[in-house]
Amino acid sequence: MRGSPGQLLAGRYRLTDRPELLRASAVDEHTGESVLLRAVELPALLTAGQDPDEPNPGHGDRLVRRVAAVGSAAPTWHPRLLRGVGAFVEGELLWTVEERPAGWTLAELLTAGPLPPYRAAELAADLAGALRALHEAGISHGNVTAESVLVCEDGAAMLGGLLTGVAQEALAEDLGGPGGRRRYDVRATLVGPVAERWPLDGGPAGDCWSLGALLQRMVTGRSPFPEAGVPELVTAVRDGRREPSVVCGPLAPLVERLLQPDPTLRPTAQVVRGELAALLAGAPEPADEERAAREVELKPEAPLVPLRPRRRGRGGRSDGVAPEAGAARGGGGRSSRISPALLGPLLVGGVFLLLVLGIVAVVLFAG
Repeated sequence: MRGSPGQLLAGRYRLTDRPELLRASAVDEHTGESVLLRAVELPALLTAGQDPDEPNPGHGDRLVRRVAAVGSAAPTWHPRLLRGVGAFVEGELLWTVEERPAGWTLAELLTAGPLPPYRAAELAADLAGALRALHEAGISHGNVTAESVLVCEDGAAMLGGLLTGVAQEALAEDLGGPGGRRRYDVRATLVGPVAERWPLDGGPAGDCWSLGALLQRMVTGRSPFPEAGVPELVTAVRDGRREPSVVCGPLAPLVERLLQPDPTLRPTAQVVRGELAALLAGAPEPADEERAAREVELKPEAPLVPLRPRRRGRGGRSDGVAPEAGAARGGGGRSSRISPALLGPLLVGGVFLLLVLGIVAVVLFAG
């Protein structure tokens, strides 16, 4: 989209940054809240089915009402759900509006590499709680992806993207019908080759399958299914051709069950959250590196005086002292070596003694 900071959309949303492709940050001037705007292109939707050349802007308005209805039914009280503010049409774009606290998307975090399994479990537990609230309200999410997850500054995960997913699915159905090849083609254009968006079934079970795919992506940094293109991805999902879940470490058993082709074999969001909580309760504590550093005893890199191997004295007794090289060999005599620590004082004392003797000799000869 074209735009610049300061531009006002829908008479309410003031852009705060230069917008990206189909995405923009803004401030809601009615509430002062920071929001995220996501767009869906509507040029095909703005033509009537019977006469493709006749525009029908009312179609976009009906789509906005459908999106808004889902947003109003969502449980906005849940602390792990990003609240959908609404939707509007401007030009050839349908915009969805969602609250946006400070943080980073999970997709942005994963560009730095995969997450440790227990950290991924923490985030997935937050997402499972959000899905449970939606499912209990009779709503399926349908858009559980790394782009839809916000990791806040306190480390908690929040699930967003609900309204965008609803808009895309409604548009695919309006243009392609309830099923068949045409709907598949439209949806492929809107969604793209993102594994989490292509479960074999919809509803709550489909959301849980998507959470399993996302969990494996968090731990490995890649999708469990090939994503070179939509046809290859859909075929791999249908055939169950994916990377084994064993790569997920302690999360492998749960991921394996979430990615079961049979939806009746998958755990519910509530069960997933409980299992992740149990896993985290038994997680190893992170090492206290600062405390460990304080307990390290600093030692010299090498002994100040090199030690020699111990030798056994007569009778096989070890005296615990290393004999010096100059010790008498035949009679077991004592070493004639002087410790280096005494050399200085002895030399000073010798020089002083020689001076005294010299003075005494001078006095005697002169006297």
